[in-house]
Amino acid sequence: MFSLKNKVAVVTGAGSGIGAAIAELFAEAGALVYVAECHEKSGHATAARIIQAGGRAKVIQVDITVERDCETLAERVLEHDEQRCDVLVNNAGIGHVGTILSTETADFEKLWQVNVRGLYFVSRKFLPAMVTRGRGSIINLGSVAAVTGMESRFAYTATKHAVLGMTRSMAMDFGTSGVRINCICPGRVQTPFVEARLKEYADPEAYLRQMVAPHAVKRLGTPREIAAAALFLACDESSFVTGCAFSVDGGYTTGK
Repeated sequence: MFSLKNKVAVVTGAGSGIGAAIAELFAEAGALVYVAECHEKSGHATAARIIQAGGRAKVIQVDITVERDCETLAERVLEHDEQRCDVLVNNAGIGHVGTILSTETADFEKLWQVNVRGLYFVSRKFLPAMVTRGRGSIINLGSVAAVTGMESRFAYTATKHAVLGMTRSMAMDFGTSGVRINCICPGRVQTPFVEARLKEYADPEAYLRQMVAPHAVKRLGTPREIAAAALFLACDESSFVTGCAFSVDGGYTTGK
């Protein structure tokens, strides 16, 4: 039912985790997927899995904190596909643990560069072509931290609140253009990043229980579950959905 046949999709940060799952599911649904990734090796690994499964994928190495890189990304996609990008997923992002007092200026600025300015750069490069064609879907990856406060996640929460605010503003500004802009707000998801974090603790099992506890379902999410929400927002069946904070959080925010 949720088909992306003959559509062109760009997914940033598609080398692993949620981004890779989105890229792979989009390809399964029929899209030509551009794997936009700063780490070339992981980007090619995602593309290889897509192609091996019978899908279509191309890799473009990009640092979304560099405006010229984002411009080149858009130029390469649009010049090869008739000025067309049907779906843009702003997935690339980084995290940080700390309060305002333990967050150094350099850490705060790095998160802002990637999570906020990167989304700004990429969206500005693709949005005009979408508006010209009168259709398109932009999907921003937020977090439960976009809609609630999180302990010891000061910089991360600030940037994800910004992502949701940008999403809502863009949706209002371009509501009549045919371009829809939405934000997925995942709970905690079992990604390579999270798995690496767990290994840093003396008692990984205890920390895992702590991570799981706020969720009503008492487990972490999977990248594929987040990708399924992205597929819905990408396809034509969600044509009446824009400016949405789409919670896929296992009930994390239910009682907040």
